[in-house]
Amino acid sequence: MKFLRNYLNKIKPKFEEGGKLKAFRSLFDGFETFLFVPNDTSKNGVNIHDAIDSKRIMSLVVIALMPAMLLGMYNIGLQNAIAAGTAATTGWFDMFMFGLLVMLPKIAVSYIVGLGIEFTVAQWKKEEIHEGFLVSGIIIPMIVPVGCPLWILAVATAFAVIFAKEVFGGTGMNIVNVALIARAFIFFAYPSVISGDSVWVATEPIMGFGAQAVDGYTCATALQHVANGAAITGADPNVTLSVCDMLFGFMPGSIGETSVVAIAIGAVILLWTGVASWKTMLSVFVGGIAMLFVFEDKLPEAMPIWHHLLLGGFCFGAVFMATDPVTSARTETGKYIYGFGIGAMTIIIRVLNPGYPEGMMLAILLMNVTAPFIDYCVVQSNVSARAKRLTKKN
Repeated sequence: MKFLRNYLNKIKPKFEEGGKLKAFRSLFDGFETFLFVPNDTSKNGVNIHDAIDSKRIMSLVVIALMPAMLLGMYNIGLQNAIAAGTAATTGWFDMFMFGLLVMLPKIAVSYIVGLGIEFTVAQWKKEEIHEGFLVSGIIIPMIVPVGCPLWILAVATAFAVIFAKEVFGGTGMNIVNVALIARAFIFFAYPSVISGDSVWVATEPIMGFGAQAVDGYTCATALQHVANGAAITGADPNVTLSVCDMLFGFMPGSIGETSVVAIAIGAVILLWTGVASWKTMLSVFVGGIAMLFVFEDKLPEAMPIWHHLLLGGFCFGAVFMATDPVTSARTETGKYIYGFGIGAMTIIIRVLNPGYPEGMMLAILLMNVTAPFIDYCVVQSNVSARAKRLTKKN
């Protein structure tokens, strides 16, 4: 690492004002600060020192996302094998490699488009590169169906970065979750790409991995099956999903949202490192469970209450999106209210709007917009309470 540090110090003048590569100064700064903690130190009485910066926090979130991504890659291959009727003869490595080859282009497109825009804006404004897209860039491919075309993913990513982030000032200034805005853009602009029963399973082989499914093969998600009044099945319509399938994510769905076990591992990492708030995370589940009991009489018979917590994007949204420190409530009491609202709103949408069986995306975006008002009310309540105590003492 010392050799790399010395090399960066040697070439740094080329990227500064007057250097031959000054047009790429933001790119160099972003790469340098990602590898090394800045040498700058605070002075004048500052007594709080911490080696953790936003880049390292984002890196921890990416690490927490890895289990869900890896299980999602394997599930892509598994669903393809089931659709082609080759599940009994296809090894887990071949399934994983097929999923990897499906995912890599999506990840590449997300990062190339998103970071390209951020690099351009940073250079134009003569600022450092905002590192927030390190997380958004990997979440976006994980929350879309496997059949989402790359050009649509690119357009959605560009829209999200520009209109949900950069126009507000960049990382830390956005009022809504960037990754969810990308998904919402696809949902409203190209609904056939992110809903229905023909986008959840990859049906064509890639570089010798995977198998060709039958022409016109379709398969709905578990939530869509229930919304249609059918039993919960996976890619094979003759086999009902087991609890094990639901926990490990062996079923059609968005790439990173199906495995509850993998998401739970990520949750442990986020909570152990202090990156995410347990108050927000727990409140999402409390709000969802409470609303499930409220609408117990309206729930489909084919779907018990606890299935709602295992299927769809409920767990993924509660762990990785509701806890976004930028767009969620920041007061301690507000975190409880914010999380409860997300869980409750998700179930309300699922139960009362059968045309949209998911609900988590819209619930989080709605509460993102409400979060500042929640914090304002909590702060004003505390101010009023303290003023009353002061009046009594006097």
